[in-house]
Amino acid sequence: MKRIAVLALALSATAAFAQTYPTKAIRIVVPYAAGGTSDILARQIGPRLTEAWGQPVVVENKPGANGNVGADFVAKSAPDGYTLLLTDLGGLVISASVYPKLPFNPSKDFTPVVMVSYSPHVLAVNPAVQVKDVKELVAMAKAYPGKLNFAISGIGGAPQLAGIEFAQRMGIDWTYIPYKGGADAITGVIGGQAHVLFNGMLATWPHVTGGRLKALAISSAQRVPSAPGTPTVAEQGLAGFETGSYQGVVGPLGIPRDTVAKLNPQLVKVLNAAEMKERFAKQGTDVRTGTPEALGRWMESEQAKWAKVVKDSGAKFD
Repeated sequence: MKRIAVLALALSATAAFAQTYPTKAIRIVVPYAAGGTSDILARQIGPRLTEAWGQPVVVENKPGANGNVGADFVAKSAPDGYTLLLTDLGGLVISASVYPKLPFNPSKDFTPVVMVSYSPHVLAVNPAVQVKDVKELVAMAKAYPGKLNFAISGIGGAPQLAGIEFAQRMGIDWTYIPYKGGADAITGVIGGQAHVLFNGMLATWPHVTGGRLKALAISSAQRVPSAPGTPTVAEQGLAGFETGSYQGVVGPLGIPRDTVAKLNPQLVKVLNAAEMKERFAKQGTDVRTGTPEALGRWMESEQAKWAKVVKDSGAKFD
């Protein structure tokens, strides 16, 4: 009877903890430099969570190794729901195939919380690059093999994989220039250190409308309502080409189910608010939420898919 009473007390304490979550500040780690897609999303979501729960939500940038420094930090944090990772999930699962010594397994060493959004890549160039569409870009790349500098947010990330697939299918060659995140890659192209990039629309499109970048194509399946005059890559000769930035929230493996059951619906509510969805849509980003279980399945299938893409490409990411 004594053992049963102790067990009942422990279960009661666990339930009470879950009901009172959160009782202190929540940290959202963004594993890239400030100004990129993940950072923009985190800083828009954070204040809404603070309003809902009355606890501070702190966004902390931990860039390095194409997001893997911040991801590893979260993977090794206490699984109590107070340290979360908001990241490009496509880049996270791709890392398993391009970093042989990765200290974690992206689809097994995190607790899935919620998918956040999908933002197609923009294929953009510095305005000084004298091309107006994909055909002319390919012609220039063929005329000057290896001479075009392609800015990437980090070695082996989703933007580089998009560039690799595009180059393979178009029969061209360019030089990949790695930066510390999408924002830095954009700055590199704007400044003329690089010529071209694929990057998430949320972070890239304001620079297009501001005249600092020139958009040649969008990597979504269909044209996006916020940029109806910009054709897709598929329309310009690459049938079925579809890439982009899939953003989501995960935490360390082992976060209590009751805590995840509180995090997920609150994040879904925040993201699906009319004002939030409208704001993202104007920037070419779709809110895409769902259950933690659905996110877990997505991460497993995407990790397997990109492992095959990387293997078939023969690309080296040293």
